[in-house]
Amino acid sequence: MLSPTLIHLIEAHEDVIVRNVLRAIRHDPSLTQLSKLPDQELRERGQEIMKNLSHWLTQGNQQSLAHEYETVGRERFEAGVPLHEAVRALCIIRNKMIEFVDEQGLDRDSVQLYAEEQFERRLTRFFDDLMVHLVRGYETAWRHAAHLAA
Repeated sequence: MLSPTLIHLIEAHEDVIVRNVLRAIRHDPSLTQLSKLPDQELRERGQEIMKNLSHWLTQGNQQSLAHEYETVGRERFEAGVPLHEAVRALCIIRNKMIEFVDEQGLDRDSVQLYAEEQFERRLTRFFDDLMVHLVRGYETAWRHAAHLAA
């Protein structure tokens, strides 16, 4: 059971969540290269995930998602962002989404708790898929660059 209420909550408040994501990225000392990217680029990436969340979690077009995040991986490589920083950014987005839901103080009867647990599980699998595709795109760009340098 995937709670449409929780998905709608995130989609409706994506601006707040993205602001929290940007703040976390800018204040994380381990994200030295990622934090150099313009706010607009980082904001757009977070907004895109949240605006399409219901579609991706319920119907998700895996080919489209794979293509998009392999492209993101290549872009991060070309921008000189270390792979661990690109992956960490996705972790931050996921965590800020979960934190936001937790902070809302929703009535939590046993059905709602179960729905939140299922939502978090599904969200984690979704972000795992994003990371795999991001890494694949990054590695493809890396191999291509190594081949050109050889």
